[in-house]
Amino acid sequence: MSLDKRFEKLNWTIRGWVNYFRIGNMKQKLKDIDAHMRTMIRVIIWKHWKTAQKREWGLLKLGVPKWIAHKVVNWGNHYQFVAMKSVLKRAVSKEILTKRGLISIYDYYLKVSHI
Repeated sequence: MSLDKRFEKLNWTIRGWVNYFRIGNMKQKLKDIDAHMRTMIRVIIWKHWKTAQKREWGLLKLGVPKWIAHKVVNWGNHYQFVAMKSVLKRAVSKEILTKRGLISIYDYYLKVSHI
């Protein structure tokens, strides 16, 4: 599934879920869920770049220096570690994902609930 199609489905689910539960006080829980969702998106992106060459190409395209990208691509299949503790978290930031079309659960909740 392409990333754009995945974001479209996620956005549809996020809007429906937040609109349904917006009466409740969910600020902290939605912050946690939002952070976890972005980590999972980073894992999906890392898995999508299957080879070391593709991972290095992707990181370089995101503006990561070549020497850092070269070290990170050899971490292999430690998906969660790469997504949470590495340069991938800074390279695929919330702003980049928002620019790509993913809405933030927490930001959408604040917009809809008027808190």
